[in-house]
Amino acid sequence: MEEPSKFAIHEAARDGRTSVVESLLSANPKLAEKRDDDERLPIHWAVSYGHQDIAILLASRKDFDPDVQDGAGWTPLMIAVSLKEGEELVKLFLQKGADVNAKNFAGQTALHFVASKKNVDLARLLFDQKPPASARVKDKRGQYAIHRAAAVGSVPMVELLLKNKSPINATDVAGQTPLHHAIAEGHGDTAVALLKAGAETDKKDVDGCLAMDLAPDSQVKKFILQTAEREGMEL
Repeated sequence: MEEPSKFAIHEAARDGRTSVVESLLSANPKLAEKRDDDERLPIHWAVSYGHQDIAILLASRKDFDPDVQDGAGWTPLMIAVSLKEGEELVKLFLQKGADVNAKNFAGQTALHFVASKKNVDLARLLFDQKPPASARVKDKRGQYAIHRAAAVGSVPMVELLLKNKSPINATDVAGQTPLHHAIAEGHGDTAVALLKAGAETDKKDVDGCLAMDLAPDSQVKKFILQTAEREGMEL
């Protein structure tokens, strides 16, 4: 007879086997707090794979900590905002009192991940919390959420972050501003949005490059210069 895995509940949570999770918890409720070799609880696995019913089951316990971190410092909320269809799980953890400004071990908050996913609706939800998400948290690479929004080319996200007091000219460990990131990734429209909002063009990164120096091709550079001229902006 095969010996049961010592991480059976983690595997069941990962695989979406609700009845197995229920059975294991019924026999031993403390399994919900058991960590595996990755320092993850069953709920981290359930959320990672989008198993909402299991996440609800685990989060409904009286002693549930919505800010519990895994081995990399990720909370269930951070994982949920990173999912393509994680809005219901996000709402669940917010209802449970999750800290929207909790940081993982890399210094990133849920807002950093939301910005990377261009999920403006979730960003608004995080800003609507009390206390609200802060757009002024930088990670260990010196990046704010706006650096990520600029790098993925999301004008709506950049504008929302600026509306919520994000710095616009902050430099990361490479000396790059959000404008550097937008131009380097070829997002001319995002670069223009940043310029309209007051992005400085004379900041150099650690390699001595201005943001415009990082344009991947002449077309991106031409678009930004022509649009700036049309809008009456001096570069």
